[in-house]
Amino acid sequence: MNQHSKMLATEKIWKLLLKLSAPAMLGMVVNSLYNLVDTIFVGQFIGKMAIAGLTIVFPIQLLVMAVAQTIGIGGASMISRSLGAGDVEKAEKTMGNMMTLTLVISLAIALLGTIFIVPILKLFGASEEVLPYAVEYMRIIIWGTFFFVFALTSNNIIRAEGNAKVAMVTMIISAGLNIILDPLFIVVFDWGITGAALATVLSQAVTVLYLVHYFLKGKTTVKFKMKNLTFEKEIVKEIIAVGSSSFVKQASGSISAIILNNSLRIYGGDSAIAVYGIINRLLNFTFMPMLGIVYGFQPIVGFNYGAKLLDRVRETIKLSIIATTIFSIAGFLLLMIFPRFFFSIFTKDASFINDGVASMQMVILALPLIGFQIVGASIFQSFGKARQSLFLNSSRSVLFLIPLALILPLFFQINGLWMAFPVADLLASIVTFIMVAKEMTYLKQEIALQ
Repeated sequence: MNQHSKMLATEKIWKLLLKLSAPAMLGMVVNSLYNLVDTIFVGQFIGKMAIAGLTIVFPIQLLVMAVAQTIGIGGASMISRSLGAGDVEKAEKTMGNMMTLTLVISLAIALLGTIFIVPILKLFGASEEVLPYAVEYMRIIIWGTFFFVFALTSNNIIRAEGNAKVAMVTMIISAGLNIILDPLFIVVFDWGITGAALATVLSQAVTVLYLVHYFLKGKTTVKFKMKNLTFEKEIVKEIIAVGSSSFVKQASGSISAIILNNSLRIYGGDSAIAVYGIINRLLNFTFMPMLGIVYGFQPIVGFNYGAKLLDRVRETIKLSIIATTIFSIAGFLLLMIFPRFFFSIFTKDASFINDGVASMQMVILALPLIGFQIVGASIFQSFGKARQSLFLNSSRSVLFLIPLALILPLFFQINGLWMAFPVADLLASIVTFIMVAKEMTYLKQEIALQ
């Protein structure tokens, strides 16, 4: 058993969770920061219609992220369980198949996105005024798809073998470089929204170079081997099956964004779309510490579940739920108490700020429940239970948010759209609680039989 595997199997859970989550949390927070910085510079130096353009493109980026998470989380779950069971060969084959999937799918996305760029953006809610900004941004972002997907997929591989620090470094490289390039390209070179897109793509490209160097050094537990790049049907099938819940979660978020963007345009105009774009970025920033905990949680649970160390699995789940709930409550309090401060970072338009403050305070009402939701869905992914994970990851958007976003505005106009978010979160949390409680009972029974 190598050093990382021994650590996952024997170290105290709270220390292990802290050791794996802290770097992931820092990396995720810094990584999310560049989205905020992008939007701040775009809002301050180009205008709110440019923010609306970024908001239209964002759900398309979510779809790309959905593909990356399908490959990354599905493959990482297989790698963790394979390492826990002592099957290094399967872990390495999984890694090779993940790399090939990344290349093939990224190229397909870039080609289709370029050919159908205008109809796609119109479908996602772009008006004639916002469309030029969205086209200018997406035309560059779409050709950076490979870098984005490769970086996310590779990060999941690195975390799966317990090397959280390297995963953190990759995110800091990407985000840090993006934060440096944004003011240079947008303000100094005056490249506008094109500069924002170029800063993002170049930052991700540099991250990929670092990751390739890391894998080729051969110091990882899971080694990169050319022969493993050949598709193996059963491995690809399991990667997609386990990762499909992440795809559904991200893709359903993208589908809901189509409905939301178009509804926002009808009930509140392009300005409401820009408000939603800022709220979305602030929420994503508050989610990052919680996702960091989950990224630390997944290799611990996956490895120990594969090794049949079920007491450690149960303890990890409990500690992770407590930690993410603390962060979700902290995020709620910050956004609820200081909404005007956060909106004023993006614009000096007083009317726009007032609209944003009122809207955000409705959207975040159920934010304290989000941490539990995130851990709940990840439990089933880490266990390799694809159907349950798929259902939980899709319940919020597909079962609740989309129907509520269509129905509530008929009675409450734009406020109905904002209220759809907390109601969907509440309902999704109830469903998550029922399923997790049942799974924990099964786990307790399995422990008793050992």
